[in-house]
Amino acid sequence: MNATILQKITTDIAKLEIKAPVKLPAYGSWPETVHQFDEKSINVLKTALAARRPVLLRGDPGTGKSQLVHAAAVVLGRLFVYEVVNAHTEGQDLLWKFDAVSRLAEAQTIKAGDDKKTLLDSKRFISPGVLWWALDWETAHKVYKASQYQLSLPEKPAGWEQAHGSVILIDEIDKANAELPNSLLEILGNNAINLPWLNTTIGGQDSVPPLVIITTNEERELPAAFVRRCLVLNLDLPKDDSVLIDFLIKRGQLHFGAYCNEDVCRKAAGLLVKDRIVAKEKGITPPGQAEYLDMLRALAVLAKTPDEQLVMLDKISEFALRKYPVMHDQ
Repeated sequence: MNATILQKITTDIAKLEIKAPVKLPAYGSWPETVHQFDEKSINVLKTALAARRPVLLRGDPGTGKSQLVHAAAVVLGRLFVYEVVNAHTEGQDLLWKFDAVSRLAEAQTIKAGDDKKTLLDSKRFISPGVLWWALDWETAHKVYKASQYQLSLPEKPAGWEQAHGSVILIDEIDKANAELPNSLLEILGNNAINLPWLNTTIGGQDSVPPLVIITTNEERELPAAFVRRCLVLNLDLPKDDSVLIDFLIKRGQLHFGAYCNEDVCRKAAGLLVKDRIVAKEKGITPPGQAEYLDMLRALAVLAKTPDEQLVMLDKISEFALRKYPVMHDQ
């Protein structure tokens, strides 16, 4: 490995020695928030940097998978780019997206004397994908500015340069078909992309490998070959009820401690644990951390004193915790 890149990776691993909560600035549609790293998440990030392997985050919705990726980018001072996968996402979309419809429309409006070659230049109809931005921000930005198909422009951290590296979030990969995760294997292994639009290759062994983190909500089984190439972290909630309550209280105090005291957080956690038990007995998806934080977020607005919040909890908990009709058959 290039000595400079090895030194960069070693430096980034040292940055992950953090215990205090990390403030995350607003980013795109993501609101400002706070993230608390735990030992497992720190260790998997260190291992991913050292081994140059992607991380697969497993866990229920609302367990903080995406936020963990943003927090890693902030702590490391790296560029943060992300793609939220849907059923129509293809592997190529992570490299670039091509607007064939607009190009066809342009071709149909060309008149005699127009510069056909310039008007139909393919570079006018492409938008760089997350892998392109991560491996070579400058070429991606140049193409982005010249194109009429501008989908997203990642925000660069202050003072960021390409040599500082990047963090890529590929969110909810289980929504795509099996071809998408498999198509990532060669790209991630080579740390390079061939750009036919520019007749060049970006990335390669002499560039800082991006930290790639992929999330799944387990809606669809991922290909075994893909999983084997990843480091896997399961972000499941604690199984023991008392441990879960303590875990939720800490999370509640971290995000809403200025508005909801520990007693309020404890009661909200107790209500969630009770309804999780019922949901599992009924065979439906139980409420989790997302629902818990939703209740506290609402209480911070609906009631000001702890006594008012404790009373209000009983009135609003069913909306957050009992989302299926079967939960009301008691």
